[in-house]
Amino acid sequence: MKIYRFTRRQLLPITVEKAWEFLSDPRNLKLITPEYMGFQILNEEETEMYAGQIIQYIVTPVLGIPTKWVTEITQVKDKRYFVDEQRFGPYSLWHHKHFIKEVKGGVEMIDIIDYKIPLGFIGRIMNPILVKPKLEEIFRFRKEKLEKLFGILIK
Repeated sequence: MKIYRFTRRQLLPITVEKAWEFLSDPRNLKLITPEYMGFQILNEEETEMYAGQIIQYIVTPVLGIPTKWVTEITQVKDKRYFVDEQRFGPYSLWHHKHFIKEVKGGVEMIDIIDYKIPLGFIGRIMNPILVKPKLEEIFRFRKEKLEKLFGILIK
C-alpha cells in the first residue's frame, strides 16, 4: 500500500484572523477551485467550522465525470489548524491538514495532504501521470487566486 504526501506553503500579507475567517469557511472553496472542476457544496451550513462537521461536494476533476465527495472535519484548533478527511470519494485515503501561523508581514499557510489512490498497481501508475499533476494544478490555481484576493505575495 503506497501512501503519497503532497505539501504546499504559501505566504500572504494578511492577519491570522483574516486567514482563518476565509479558510475555515467551506463556502470559500468554490472561489479557490478551478471553475472547470464544477465544485458545488451540497449541504451548506452557516456555522463556524467544528470537529465532526460533514461536508458533501460534487466535483468534476477528470474527463467531465461528476464525483461525489464527502469529507469530515476531524480536528479544529481555532486560528491554528484544521483537518479534513474523506469519508466517501475518489481516494482510498485523503487526510488534509491545513495550518496557518503568523510570520513577519503576514501568515504562512501550509497544506499537507496524505493520500492513497485506489486500484493498486494501476493507481500507483496514475499518481505521477494524473493525480499529482492535478493536485499541483489545483494548488497553483489556489495560490494565484489567494494572491489576487489578499494582495501580492510576501517575498
